Amino acid sequence: MDQRKEILNDGVWAALERNNVSRRDFLRFCSVMTGALALPTKYTQKIVTALEQTRRPALVWLEFQDCAGNSESALRSSHPTFADIVLDLLSWNYHETVMAASGQWAEKSLRDTLTQEKGQYIAVVEGSIPLAANGTYCTIGGRTAIDIAKEVCSNAYATIAAGTCASFGGIPAAAGGVTGAVSIGTAVPGLRLINLSACPMNGANLAATLVHWLTFKELPATDSLNRPLFAHGDRIHDDCPRRAHYDAGQFVQEWGDDGHKDGWCLYKMGCKGPATNYNCPRIQWNDGTNWPIGVGHGCVGCAQPGFWDTMTPFYSTLPTVNGFGVELSAEQIGLTLVGTVAGLSAVHAIGTGVKRSIEKRRGGINEHDQAATPDHLPVTTGQVSGNDSAVTTPTESEENGAMKEAPQVAQPRELPTQEGPTT
Repeated sequence: MDQRKEILNDGVWAALERNNVSRRDFLRFCSVMTGALALPTKYTQKIVTALEQTRRPALVWLEFQDCAGNSESALRSSHPTFADIVLDLLSWNYHETVMAASGQWAEKSLRDTLTQEKGQYIAVVEGSIPLAANGTYCTIGGRTAIDIAKEVCSNAYATIAAGTCASFGGIPAAAGGVTGAVSIGTAVPGLRLINLSACPMNGANLAATLVHWLTFKELPATDSLNRPLFAHGDRIHDDCPRRAHYDAGQFVQEWGDDGHKDGWCLYKMGCKGPATNYNCPRIQWNDGTNWPIGVGHGCVGCAQPGFWDTMTPFYSTLPTVNGFGVELSAEQIGLTLVGTVAGLSAVHAIGTGVKRSIEKRRGGINEHDQAATPDHLPVTTGQVSGNDSAVTTPTESEENGAMKEAPQVAQPRELPTQEGPTT
């Protein structure tokens, strides 16, 4: 058995040992993967065992109409051992950007993998595939992207679309594009496909997808857009640490104001979190260091189909947000909840907090709160006496009315399947 075969047949842990990765870092990685997959902690040991024993699959990484951002996301890490583990999950047989070989030797590596690992290797596609002008907008080694994709992906065990361009067409497929860009799923129908959308995808989600396959011998469950549920099952809005400010009607009004400094909700600054399904708040970026909303910038919805057309302008608010029981704007929903909660608090004689809230809204509010409180913020059902010294309990009819007006919050609806720009 030659050295290449010996290395390929090794488990991940054996490969890591050769690269001087400590057992502690390996176990830490397995724990992170358990969390990324939204699994109970008891599965960490199962992942450890699988990565110790399972033969590493070969990988062919294709780049077409892309910016290489997904390659950067997969390979770059603030902690070197984490990047080493991601690299050693697979035998990276072909990746134009990072492989040592070039020219005919690089193409030979691709041909050898297609021949020797047929039906067993993983194909990763980065970037959209142009179909206009017979595909000539993207050629590699004299072959069009669509020609290469058909051969490589059709003979792979599974194909992973890395990023929104490969998953849904992305920016090249946006309105005004001339290349006829489409996703890999549209270009080559019928594949065993996982879409890891986002611009770029999070490298931790790629690693988690591979770990799931190596551990459970199957690809993770997906939504109707072929995105893994562990990464795209929840809205950013529902996991956002600023959600409490949204529910309280506390919004940033302009960049750098007091609300922005205090970490208030970025919805009014164009945040698309209410309409975006992704696990950014949980896994974050750069080994969990931070994420866009964490540093004070709203979500741009890059994990959604056609985001360049449907989520722009990026600094304008969404007119409507799906996923609630009624079609209300995100602002109306948040403010209605504020009024309802305050009213129910008064019903239960928790008057002190409500009194303080009313005083702020009727003149005692400071400049910081005034700037961040919409003019139409609902007034609580508690009534203030002439000397503002007490809060009286509303009548029974008022109490029933407040409870009837509370919006019924439903589970987020699944977004319709779509490819490329949405008209």
